[in-house]
Amino acid sequence: MLFTRRLPLAARRSFRLAFTTSLVLAVAYGVGLGLPFIAPLFVVILSAKPSSPPGPKQLLLLVVAVVVSLGVGLLLGPLLQAAAVPALLIITVGLLFSNRVAMLPGKAAVGTLLAMGLTVIPLASSVSPALGSMLISTLVVGIIVAVVGQWLVYPLFPEDDGPVAAPLAPSAVATGWLAWRATLIVLPAFLLTLTNPAAYLPLTIKSILLGREASQVHLREANRELIVSTLLGGFCAIVVWFLLSLAVNLWFYFGWMLLMCLVLACGAYGVIRSRFKPSFWVGTITTMIILLGMAVQDSANGKDVYQAFFVRTALFLVVAIYAAMAMAGLEWWRQRCQDKAELTRNTVR
Repeated sequence: MLFTRRLPLAARRSFRLAFTTSLVLAVAYGVGLGLPFIAPLFVVILSAKPSSPPGPKQLLLLVVAVVVSLGVGLLLGPLLQAAAVPALLIITVGLLFSNRVAMLPGKAAVGTLLAMGLTVIPLASSVSPALGSMLISTLVVGIIVAVVGQWLVYPLFPEDDGPVAAPLAPSAVATGWLAWRATLIVLPAFLLTLTNPAAYLPLTIKSILLGREASQVHLREANRELIVSTLLGGFCAIVVWFLLSLAVNLWFYFGWMLLMCLVLACGAYGVIRSRFKPSFWVGTITTMIILLGMAVQDSANGKDVYQAFFVRTALFLVVAIYAAMAMAGLEWWRQRCQDKAELTRNTVR
């Protein structure tokens, strides 16, 4: 589109993320997709890093990889009940592998989806195999809808022509350390969710996304980014819910989400200057989508939406505080081990 190409690249990226997220959200709710908030969540996971959408072949490979990982997760559900310790060890190793995959250039979305398959599906299938199977179909359809939404919106707000510089991959040592750190952030939330999967399932999803976010920030920024992005996401969700209550309509939901996502995307891509990194704004968007999605379900089930908002935001905040504290503790332990090793080498010399 000639007109949109005249827009600055950062503006195009902001419009693309906002339009794709809100469009996919409207389609997911319009067709009655199970857990409709999953599809727009996948949009953010897949397209937060600015690039062209995956082609049909890439989509097929992605779906196959996700189906395989989800199938493994389905088998782990009964194992969690029959032999909890071996199942937890398998899930821990699987999380470590998925986190290492996510550290590779261009593989963050694949690693995140693998982590969801190894945690969310076993939790659901431990309650009911039928629920686990339903969730698998929901996740697969959500991925397809998200990518199709990218195909529709990307031509309107494309990237600039020419090669895109590939991000630098971290060293093998750094990759292993970051993968362990992300795994240890997810495991406590996963263990808590085992006590009540129906109530705490969004907590595990949030912890996986926090693990991704934690791998992109330095220790001194962790408290500010992880905790404040969670609070801001909760605030944005409440604002959108209040505005939506003025006129309960899918098109209004689409419009308010478009406006809010556009503001947050402008922060992520630098249209709005701030001290926060793109990961902060992306974390805010994902928190808002999860909280709003669960609020819609609470409203449909006749629950107190604002009370549920408060409880989930508090739980998300606890997980974010734990993630920041875990990062600080692990970095302290790592530095101490390095100091001891250096002292030993100096003594031997």
